[in-house]
Amino acid sequence: MRSAISKTSIDALGERLRGGNLSDDDLRQLDSYRRTFADAYESVISAVRGLDLEPTGRPAKSTPAIVAKLRRGSIRLSQMQDIAGCRLVIDDTLHQNRVIHGLTSLFDNTLVHDRREMPNNGYRGVHVIVVINDRAVEIQVRTALQHVWAELSEKLSDVVGPDIKYGMGDPLCLELLERYSLLIAAIEGLEMDAAPQKLLEMKQYLKNKIQAAIRQLADFTGG
Repeated sequence: MRSAISKTSIDALGERLRGGNLSDDDLRQLDSYRRTFADAYESVISAVRGLDLEPTGRPAKSTPAIVAKLRRGSIRLSQMQDIAGCRLVIDDTLHQNRVIHGLTSLFDNTLVHDRREMPNNGYRGVHVIVVINDRAVEIQVRTALQHVWAELSEKLSDVVGPDIKYGMGDPLCLELLERYSLLIAAIEGLEMDAAPQKLLEMKQYLKNKIQAAIRQLADFTGG
């Protein structure tokens, strides 16, 4: 399903969303625009499953999430690449690299954002942007350790505020996230050389530590 709304109108809508003065018509336009990503999303999900992978995701980012992203920066609504998206959690970086290669070979129009060597506020992972009929769908490809780190970041944002995900806020929380991010990079950097059993033990130990921190935060928040 495609909307008749032009790119200029989409960006004008985005500016109104950024400003916060929303009419009922604005909300209807945004909902209509969000639904235009459904066909591209379903095409991506179907193709990814053809690689014997099972993605999780959503056909459209929520209205509050879209508004929050617009207000954090200067991005235009028509430029937003993650309105539709899915996620793949992979065992290790070697498998992650194979999946990324498979995805870029599978689709005609892709863009890869690799945040492993240059993490974004501690976040490591690879995002493959697939464009189908002028609609972008983001595929997040994370290792198990990268994913559990992202879960910790999300839980911390629930406790101390969403700014923590963007490198702002409580210094102790930022230090914790940075420390775990560096440990993940160090351990995953050994995957070509370390003994498999020793590497597995190191990964499991770190994963357990991060999951324990998440459980403690969940107990603190009651959920």
